[in-house]
Amino acid sequence: MSEEQPQSQWALRKRWYGQRKRDLILATLQRQRYTRIFEPACATGELSLGLATHCEELVCTDASATAVALARQRLNGHDHVQVQQGRLPGDWPEGEFDLIVLSEVGYCLGQDDLLQVIERAVNSLTSNGALLACHWLHPIKGCPLDGRQVHFLLEHFLHFHRAVSHEEADFILEYWCRQPSPIDLDEEVP
Repeated sequence: MSEEQPQSQWALRKRWYGQRKRDLILATLQRQRYTRIFEPACATGELSLGLATHCEELVCTDASATAVALARQRLNGHDHVQVQQGRLPGDWPEGEFDLIVLSEVGYCLGQDDLLQVIERAVNSLTSNGALLACHWLHPIKGCPLDGRQVHFLLEHFLHFHRAVSHEEADFILEYWCRQPSPIDLDEEVP
């Protein structure tokens, strides 16, 4: 996929598929609050806006300068959010995260690059960290992998506990945790 995509590709706010998928991703979160979230390939920041309400700090990146500019506009006023230009797997932010969100990005990478992303994720997640992944299942022209291949590689190389697995005809959404129970024991449990 090219670094600069037409803005029509980013009309995510208006599409029912995108809106519904964002709602499902946010409903899949296993904690109300995270200390630090990393969202690579944030596009125009539609999902980022929802993630920002669940964390102390959110780091977003995208390879496209246009997408980064639009995401910065959308997230303006959220002082705890950083939006930077960067491309996976090389441009990985410093520090630890307790959640990494890979949404519609894994299939854009070749297998070797995706394995590097998985390794970087494992190395930068906290001891109670988690990885959430959501990918379109249909073939995408120009992408080296499909969503099913991405999730197969995640399952086999993360070695985490799968807390959520949701699959529909169009996409797969999974949440993996380092610890067997994703519930934050510091929160009040009903």
